Amino acid sequence: MSATAEARFPEQPLPPWRRAVLKVGSSLLTEAGALSARHARPLAAFIAASRAAGRDVVLVSSGAVAAGRAQLCTSTQNARADLVLRQALAALGQTRMVALWQEQLALAAGAGAQFPVAQVLLSHDDLRNRRRYLNARNTLLELLRLGALPVVNENDTVAVEELKLGDNDNLAAIVAALVDADLLLIASDIDGLYSAHPQRDPHAQPVPLVAALTPAVFAMAGAAGSAHGTGGMRTKLEAAQKASSAGIDTVLFHGGEPAGVAKLAGGTFHGTRIAAAGSRLAARKYWLRHAPGARAAIRVDAGAARALRAGKSLLPGGIVAVDGEFARGDLVEIVSAQAPDAAFARGLTQYNAHEVRRVAGRQSGEIEAILGFRYGDTVVHRDDLVAFDADVTA
Repeated sequence: MSATAEARFPEQPLPPWRRAVLKVGSSLLTEAGALSARHARPLAAFIAASRAAGRDVVLVSSGAVAAGRAQLCTSTQNARADLVLRQALAALGQTRMVALWQEQLALAAGAGAQFPVAQVLLSHDDLRNRRRYLNARNTLLELLRLGALPVVNENDTVAVEELKLGDNDNLAAIVAALVDADLLLIASDIDGLYSAHPQRDPHAQPVPLVAALTPAVFAMAGAAGSAHGTGGMRTKLEAAQKASSAGIDTVLFHGGEPAGVAKLAGGTFHGTRIAAAGSRLAARKYWLRHAPGARAAIRVDAGAARALRAGKSLLPGGIVAVDGEFARGDLVEIVSAQAPDAAFARGLTQYNAHEVRRVAGRQSGEIEAILGFRYGDTVVHRDDLVAFDADVTA
């Protein structure tokens, strides 16, 4: 850890977490314009230590464009001027970037340890569309269940607008909400947030804790300081704002300081913590309660109604009927067959209306035999469901 980081940013505990999204920028993965393992090595050690401690990590990694550029020895100037070229460079470099993490995680995990790495390419549209949202969520959660490390990157080869205007800081925040993470970790080439640009203002002061992201805090942010990254401190604060609204704390730290990165595994860090606006569960339930839904409903029997009010998932066996039409991923109302005029719950459905009608009243184990496929055992998972009134008549 550099003397500056230790002296200016006090050591503080990480917020309690079970699942985190770690975002690593291009500036930490490139040296002299080429992909480098120097800073990836200690970060991989942290990921391996977290998994050994029973925690989940999803990695959002930049670096594909830089890796492709180095592979073809293409100048930075041309690559930045031509979006089509940058898309091609992303396609060329993506496999190299993932291979870098696979190699470093294998070394960190040790001989004989199995630590598979999975590539997941997303665009912001994938996460805005509720139907594709469920596909992405289910895939990422299943990868974690299987003990793999999802390495997420923006699908730069097709997402022109995101490639031109977007950044992986904000993508990481969206992924954190997607997988119900407790913590967003943003590894940068700066120690944390300062009151002003530390390279331009000698009086800039470190900001170890941000209790709320006010306009005054955003005014502290500077522009991008890297030749290869697309995001500066402002995009990191924007990402933290998205995470905060989802009930997720954000930690900004210097990912190029091996000693500082090593402290993460022990539960401490030097940098800036940006506090969540509320609990993660409360934020998600608030969205489910107030977001516009489909004009359709699923009618359930008394047993299912009691189970949902107790925090359980909706299984096909408790479904009596389906009113109206909806698509997979839509937010639908849930009503009791005994009181069909008032919804007592709502949630995101894993199946469309036609599919739910076909499996209604059947066992979860029969879903694949009936439909020829299955997205899971539940029609509405408990994490995607909110009950309005526990006293409603079943």
